[in-house]
Amino acid sequence: MDGAAIEVNITGSITQIGQTDWDACACPDDGRPADPFTTYRFLKALEDSRSVGAGSGWQPQYLSAHLDGQVIAVAPMYAKSHSQGEYIFDHNWASAYTQAGGRYYPKLQIAVPFTPATGRRFLTRPGYETLGQSALVQGAVQLAADNRLSSLHITFCTEDEAQAGEAMGLLPRISQQFHWLNHDYADFDAFLASLSSRKRKNIRKERQQAQDFGGRILALTGDDIQPDHWDAFWEFYQNTGARKWGTPYLTRRFFDCAQETLRDDMLLVLAERDGRYVAGALNFIGRETLYGRYWGCVEHHPCLHFELCYYQAIDFAIQQGLARVEAGAQGSHKLARGYMPTTTHSLHWMADDGFRDAIARYLQAEREAIDEEIEILTDYGPFKKVQIEEQE
Repeated sequence: MDGAAIEVNITGSITQIGQTDWDACACPDDGRPADPFTTYRFLKALEDSRSVGAGSGWQPQYLSAHLDGQVIAVAPMYAKSHSQGEYIFDHNWASAYTQAGGRYYPKLQIAVPFTPATGRRFLTRPGYETLGQSALVQGAVQLAADNRLSSLHITFCTEDEAQAGEAMGLLPRISQQFHWLNHDYADFDAFLASLSSRKRKNIRKERQQAQDFGGRILALTGDDIQPDHWDAFWEFYQNTGARKWGTPYLTRRFFDCAQETLRDDMLLVLAERDGRYVAGALNFIGRETLYGRYWGCVEHHPCLHFELCYYQAIDFAIQQGLARVEAGAQGSHKLARGYMPTTTHSLHWMADDGFRDAIARYLQAEREAIDEEIEILTDYGPFKKVQIEEQE
């Protein structure tokens, strides 16, 4: 395929690419996708619910690469007018660029909006991995340059994509999250047995405190999730969103769209007390990973957050034979609960050469600091010493 003429197009709606062509690149394997976030149904739910689009700061600019009339690669790209909902923070970059007399926004972002979960960002049909990825990167960079945009960012990409992107001249960046790994545990007690005695006792105490909140805990997926569950969860989500971001990222309509097309991809954990739902956590189910995404409550009960967000997720992952639980961004409190520090990856292109050099120096220093922090945190992990050594 050397010298093949590839056409790269941009469209403002995923429907103009179509589900067949999009999912042929995003999830070509039969069965459950590696993660649901880059599937047509998830991204279309964001569009249909107006969680992205006009007024959101996330304007869809989907990329598609075509060869001989066939779509061989796609990417979820957005024009951004702010840096909210990304979880790879560049606010200081924007401030420095503006103070130097530049215009940082709009910028281009290849990402899943509001979703700090690692996954493929350059989505290619099998057999077109190298060709498709190269076309998407070149197309995105050319679009940014032609429109005199400050920058292009690819966030929460895979490690392989980060390496390939760096070889194409993009700046690699690492960040840190906390993930739980399933070492073929037979059940939750087997996981606890891998922990130090003090941490094991603490988790048992927390689970008991949470389960004594005076109600019951429901773990729902598929058709078991009903509209009244979303009514309750919307209230939780609004409360959390108002505290963290000022305004919730997702609209109420998103959860209705999710019920229609994504219910088999979701695990909704709810706490019910006296006939009322008082707290909940929403997870998304991948082929090998459970992704913890949103939490909220209208009543405070000791340790209920830990139970619904972390321990119920571990229970589900063990029962379903999933390899890991990604519990979202930040949160060193996850360490004591078996979630270990893990590296995540992103890529960046800067139009201005001087600014690019400054960012490159910053990223090198940041990488060294994060590597050191991960090493220290791993030593403080809750596992027995032999377990820590095995994980390293």
